[in-house]
Amino acid sequence: MNSAYLDAGTTPNYSYVFNFEEEFVHQDTRVWMSKNWTYGFYYVGIYMVLIFGGQWYMQSRPRFQLAGILCVWNTALALFSICGATRTAPELFHVLKNHGLYHSICVPSFIEQDRVSGFWTWMFVLSKLPELGDTVFIVLRKQPLIFLHWYHHITVLLYSWYSYTEYTASARWFIVMNYCVHSVMYSYYALKSMKYSPPRPFAMLITALQLTQMIVGCCVNVWAYQYLKAGQGCHISSFNIKLSIAMYFSYFVLFARFFQKAYLSSDKKSKGRERITTNGVAPSMKEKAL
Repeated sequence: MNSAYLDAGTTPNYSYVFNFEEEFVHQDTRVWMSKNWTYGFYYVGIYMVLIFGGQWYMQSRPRFQLAGILCVWNTALALFSICGATRTAPELFHVLKNHGLYHSICVPSFIEQDRVSGFWTWMFVLSKLPELGDTVFIVLRKQPLIFLHWYHHITVLLYSWYSYTEYTASARWFIVMNYCVHSVMYSYYALKSMKYSPPRPFAMLITALQLTQMIVGCCVNVWAYQYLKAGQGCHISSFNIKLSIAMYFSYFVLFARFFQKAYLSSDKKSKGRERITTNGVAPSMKEKAL
């Protein structure tokens, strides 16, 4: 480890900066992402073929258990998310405290001036590709694959890749929120895969956090639009705002519907069919998947 990397103007005073963070060069990653932006669509195409082709293939075959692999998978994603949250959240809090809301939404210093946050922003975008593996477990274990699950994975991957090429300033909010929620969510999955049974309110809390994330995401986009409309410099395109608010609003509707069906519906039969998914948590009395 190296001594703290510090720019007193826009970066927090990190206790330590790792070598791989100190050596991060954001210009190189942006060039690579810009040149290879079409890869995201190729990955999505392969993903769709694999999951729906996989469902067809598994129809007449017994489900796989994959308990050990699933435990390692969820634990690894939980640890990664916790690391990402602890390395990006300080930058957002520092900016809000010292520079205000406008800077946090409109100035991409979290990539351009902060190597720690910049590195974990890069990792965040790349992580959306291996996270597609969540669906593979659902298919191989013959669990219900709901629209919310694969729609969320696809759109987050494509939007994250696109936003990185633009250095979208408001992304610092989206990244910190996603890391934090995933820290809790994948920790829950890890416990379930280890045969622990967290109380039901814990699962409700996770979905509530996801709903809160969508509301804040919509608010950030509205604020960014107002800054642009007022003629203030804001490092986010109007097209990106439209994409982002449409995405976050659609997530909110889908998660709200999921929450209502999983926790508030009086239809016991419907509740019994609910399963844990990676983008909405609803354990039921009949759940034996984990």
